[in-house]
Amino acid sequence: MDMRTPLGRQMDARADHHGSVRVGTLLPLADILSGLGVEPTQLLAECGVDPSVFDDPDNRISIALHNRLVALAGTRANCSHIGLLVGQRDNLDSFGLAGLLVRYSPDVASALRNFVRFLPTHVRGARARLTVAGNATTLSWELYQPGVEAIDQVGDGALAVFFNILRELCGADWRPIEVRFAHREPAQLQPFRNFFRTTLQFDEPEYALCFSSAWLERPVAQADPVLRRVLQKEMESIETRHEADFPEQVRSVLRSALLTGHARSDKLAALFSMHSSTLARRLERHGIGFRELVDECRFEVAREMLAHSASDISQIAEMLDYADATAFTRAFKRWSGTTPARWRSERAK
Repeated sequence: MDMRTPLGRQMDARADHHGSVRVGTLLPLADILSGLGVEPTQLLAECGVDPSVFDDPDNRISIALHNRLVALAGTRANCSHIGLLVGQRDNLDSFGLAGLLVRYSPDVASALRNFVRFLPTHVRGARARLTVAGNATTLSWELYQPGVEAIDQVGDGALAVFFNILRELCGADWRPIEVRFAHREPAQLQPFRNFFRTTLQFDEPEYALCFSSAWLERPVAQADPVLRRVLQKEMESIETRHEADFPEQVRSVLRSALLTGHARSDKLAALFSMHSSTLARRLERHGIGFRELVDECRFEVAREMLAHSASDISQIAEMLDYADATAFTRAFKRWSGTTPARWRSERAK
């Protein structure tokens, strides 16, 4: 039986096409706002949100509305690191059944693989990625829902909750090697230093925690094989019901591939274990071509980098695999009707 409120069910259905998120990770926001002298119900009213949506952490709202709440909370509280504060109070409990599956996994490696795999059941429009490269491992996050607010704050919050999850899985002695942010260095840096207590890198291609690969072998203290099997089966059922359509899956991978030199159709197809012609046919069934998708993702990534990083036009052009800044400028003008420099300048006003 669906125990969610009628409003929650309505918002769930309305949000799924454009990306949606469980409200569980936003539950700390009310207490944080109250502590900063802001009345939470007034903020919800400004955004047109019924407070009853938060009665059940499994209720869903659109990513656009989620980020609007975070953006307005930061403005009303005059707190530019509001996302960090929310993420600091989130943990595996915030992710429902997926969080329990992670907690009962046998070791850190399998726990993180489960987290990355089932995160889309919590949020559609964002993804996590686990990358092991020798002695260093990164757990990264990206939001691939275009045109939404508060990407910086939500990215900060994602890294904070990733930090808490790894501390729970590995133990209190776990520390990252460095933390990477895909935005400029904030004016107020101390809250970030106080929480992460490690090297902080800004203007990076992605939000990520980097840590020693040795931690992956660490057994999880609360591992439970019986509960894990039950939860795995349930999560696989939920995954089937919530699985994104194929173009959305390709779009999410393509955004990362653009930044790592794997955006050619053959390389991207290999990531899906298929031939490039098969990839093209499957996209065509949905009425979209591969080059069209590449251009769409390039435009999204370019706008995000222009708005949220200090990288110059030549650096962005190189990162997006253009021959030079002129080629990038020509493409950007075709997409937007203006040059990247002018777009950035108007955005900064």
